[in-house]
Amino acid sequence: MKPSVSILVLFLLTTLTWSAVAQPLPPLPTPREGVPAAGGAARGEARSAPLTVLSIIPAQGEPGITVTLNGNGFTDRTVAFLGATEVRTTLVADKVLTLVIPDLQPGLYALYLRREDGTTSRPYNFSVQPVRPEISSLSPEKIDACAAGREREVTVNGLNFQRGAQIVFDGGGIGTRFVSPEAVAFVTPQLPSGLHQVMVRNPSGAASDPLALIIDSKPEISNVAIGSDYVSYYELIVSGRNFQQGSTLVVDGVRIHTGEPRAGNRESLIYAGCSQIIYQRHPYDATPKDLRLQVVNPNGEESGVVSVTAP
Repeated sequence: MKPSVSILVLFLLTTLTWSAVAQPLPPLPTPREGVPAAGGAARGEARSAPLTVLSIIPAQGEPGITVTLNGNGFTDRTVAFLGATEVRTTLVADKVLTLVIPDLQPGLYALYLRREDGTTSRPYNFSVQPVRPEISSLSPEKIDACAAGREREVTVNGLNFQRGAQIVFDGGGIGTRFVSPEAVAFVTPQLPSGLHQVMVRNPSGAASDPLALIIDSKPEISNVAIGSDYVSYYELIVSGRNFQQGSTLVVDGVRIHTGEPRAGNRESLIYAGCSQIIYQRHPYDATPKDLRLQVVNPNGEESGVVSVTAP
């Protein structure tokens, strides 16, 4: 082949190759009408599937609790109904919806779902229960047995107390003062010392768990002071709490009783109230000495031993 012919053939082959590369690619096929695009298949499938509830957990509860529904055909625009009350739902997963029970009167309600296309599920029974009161604390948690008036008032702190709620004390209802949905109050009855149960019961009948209130009758000496001085005796004023009519003062192991002095003992004790007793002491001489004092109540409860220096 002649050189001129070879050059001409090479030129033609190069031109044809570039022409083939430069040709535009054929267009991508467009989705057919009625066929969902990628990412929209799940929603389309949910809308076309029957709206079915397979489980409701729990199937009863009080306002404010979260209910979980498992089933099919759910969308993010599916709503729930409790009777005639529409309730917003949350789509947690393709087959899981949750809803919060609104503030409804206790009773049995028809629970069903409705999708945005108008499809509804079959109804199911759901029991809305009364709001249950809850006790978090008592203030104070302990009452002195001989406390009086406002000193015997206890405030019950908690949640969900309804107007008309009543305190249940050791199983029986007592007078109750409604303060707020978080607090009610009562005056502690005159009862023996020990642990006592306190509950709150709403007008609906729902009751809280019990909490313990302590009625404390153990005597306690807080202070001893020298009082009036007479010709043959002087007074020691013993102050504290939970002293009772009939309490005994033990002085260095010797029991001093209230009332008239006993045979062979000139010492006497005067009960001045729950917080004070007066010891009339007849010393043999005026020299100060160390005394050990203790109060013992009729039920046997004892105070701690207190040391004082007095004639």
